[in-house]
Parts: sequence; structure tokens; C-alpha cells
Amino acid sequence: MAALSASALVLAACGGGDSSSGSSESADTQTLRLSHQWPAPQGDEGDFRSLLAQRFSDAVNEKTGGSVQIDVFPNSTISESTEQYDAMTSGAIDLSVFPLDYASGQVPEFSITLMPTLPRSHAEAQQWQTAEIGKRIEEITEENGVKILTWVWNAGAIGSKGDPIVVPDDISSGMKMRAAGSYVEEMLKNAGAGISSLPSSEIYSAMQTGVLDAAVTSTGSFDSYNLQEQVSSYTSPTKDYTFWFMFEPLIISTSAWEKLSPEQQTALEEAGTELQDFAYEAAEEDDARVEQVFTDAGVEVVAMDEAAFSEWQTLAEDVWADFAQNVEGGDELLELAKEASN
Repeated sequence: MAALSASALVLAACGGGDSSSGSSESADTQTLRLSHQWPAPQGDEGDFRSLLAQRFSDAVNEKTGGSVQIDVFPNSTISESTEQYDAMTSGAIDLSVFPLDYASGQVPEFSITLMPTLPRSHAEAQQWQTAEIGKRIEEITEENGVKILTWVWNAGAIGSKGDPIVVPDDISSGMKMRAAGSYVEEMLKNAGAGISSLPSSEIYSAMQTGVLDAAVTSTGSFDSYNLQEQVSSYTSPTKDYTFWFMFEPLIISTSAWEKLSPEQQTALEEAGTELQDFAYEAAEEDDARVEQVFTDAGVEVVAMDEAAFSEWQTLAEDVWADFAQNVEGGDELLELAKEASN
């Protein structure tokens, strides 16, 4: 309750208005709140997910002639990274660039969007949008209170304070690791790791204090949180193989969406669609850019090959089976994900 009151105070201070309305203006003019977890961009520089949010805000303002204004709150300033789905469905915020798996506790089906080794590359990830699995994901999100405006996929890397982690046998028994996604965590446990669950923004301090020996997160987060200062080795996804791909789309709550006029809805859809190529291209470019940052910092940079990836995929099959058995409709989602990732 205290957290809710604090959020309400922040929103009031920012001109957010009545959180139950999803906007602070009349039916004709809407001010929407977009929250995300990454640092604010500096002009055209910064985490591409943060840039995506700002570019979307600018485009919507231009397309609607100011009748829809989107205030962007970066760096989890009004909602913690893992709590943004709840904030959207309660009306505290309206939009987010949000890793759907963070809400898998509320919507277990969302875990299909962070299933180890599905997909393995940007090319495979991008196939999901037009495949049957993409249609199902869009249906599931809208059934659960949010609508996808731009598809965003992030490849993951592995950073270690010791030797590189390329195959499962590189994980020593009890190695303390962080990896977003309950099924990724389960796979790493099966390889011998001890898991510490924490936001990517806390990896730096956890490594600095010895809480973590290694971490898996997106390449962009490795750079945004300066993890080159804490790791000695870095397993890059630049050779088209990684067991960790996370779906982090730009989404809007359906309650906020329904308060927009048809013309305003069209403007938001157009802005999201026009940013789609940027989202895909920037994600791939980030992998190469971050690899260079780590190389320049003197970190040992390696990559998986197909043989190494196959070892992870074999290990992943057990957690696939858990998802298929324990999540309603999980078997269907898993088969559709496999089809799109071939």
C-alpha cells in the first residue's frame, strides 16, 4: 500500500492525473505514461530500447498534432522493472517496453517468450511475428490486458568473473548465476548453477560484492549497466547462437487503448509499425557494438558455435517438457515456437 501511495505521489508531481483514467486530459486530448527500466538516452545515443520509447513518444505527438502526448519515465523511476505489467493493468502507467516473461507469474503462457534455445538467432526471433506463434502471443497479451505496438527481441550474452561459459560443462557446481526467466534458471540449475534472481540493474553490485559469479542478460543491458567493469569473460551472441532470447515489446494497456479515438489508435499503430525495422536492426547492431565495448575493455570475448548450442538445446528439452505439462496450452505454444524457430 505504501508503494502504491508513493507511485501516486510521483505521478501527481509529474502531472499524471487520475491513475484510474489512464490519462490526465479530456477524451479528445490524452497524456499517457510510458515507463521502462533502462537509462534515459543522451540524444541519439543510449540503450536502443530507451531510444525506441522516446522515438515512439515523439512520433505519436507529431502524428496526433499533440492530441496524444506520451511522457516517458526511464530507469524504473515510477515503476520497478518487474512490476510494470501490474502497474499497467491497474492504470498506474499506460505503456511500457516490457519483457513479457517478467509477468509470467500472473500469465504463465508469457514464459514461451523466454524459453531457452527458442529462438536461437535474430532471424529466427523475427520469424515469430508473422508465424502462428506470433498470432497466439498477440491473442494472449490482449486477453490479459495489454496490446503489442512494436515487436522487440533481445539476444542474451553470458558474462563471467572467471573463464568463459560456452557449453553446460563450463558451469562449475554451485556457481552463482543470474538469468532472467524461470525456465532459463531451471536449465542452468540442471547444469549445476546456483541461481540468484535479481533485476539486471543489480548485476553490477552483485558481482562487485561476490553475490554473483556469472550472469545472463541482454547485450544492451551488459553495456547499459557497465558490466565490462566486472566480468573477465563474455560469451557474445554475434555468431547467431545463444540460448537466451527475450521478447521485450512496446505495449499499451488495453484500458488506455480503449480510451483513445479511432484516429488516435491509428496514429499509435502507425508509429509502432514505423519503428519495427529500427527495433530489429538496432537489436542486432547492439550485439556487435557491445562485443566491441567488451573487447576494448580487455574482456575475453568468445562465441558459441552450433555444436555448443546443441548441448544447451539438449539440456533445454527437459524444461520445455515442464512448460508443456504445467502451463495450460503450453504444449501447443511449444510446438508453435518450434515451428517458427526452424
